[in-house]
Amino acid sequence: MMFTYGMNYSVVNVDEIEPGGPTGSVRFVRRELGVEAFGVNWFEIPANAEGYEHDEATSRQEEIAIVVEGGGHWRVDGEDVPVRRGTVIRFDPDATRQPFAGPEGLTFVAIGARRDGGYEPRGPF
Repeated sequence: MMFTYGMNYSVVNVDEIEPGGPTGSVRFVRRELGVEAFGVNWFEIPANAEGYEHDEATSRQEEIAIVVEGGGHWRVDGEDVPVRRGTVIRFDPDATRQPFAGPEGLTFVAIGARRDGGYEPRGPF
């Protein structure tokens, strides 16, 4: 259930978003909040399980994943890249990627936008 206060923001707890996606491990945050400028989703992959293998070649989205709990690895174009809590990993649109959870499971937030989108970096940050 999304809560909207006034016209300037919306808020939802991930526990209130029904899991979905090909493996049932994703909660569609963007949809619930009404975000239009970028994609954002919450993933919870159980211990020793694997996530969905895909790329974003069609959508042309550059993505990052931020590991918030657990660990494991991503297989990126055939290479295993270890991750743990606090790891931030970036993917080119054409990169084939698949997350694999370790013994503690793997929870991460994925954020993506088209490379030719409207974001303009400002300042030194």
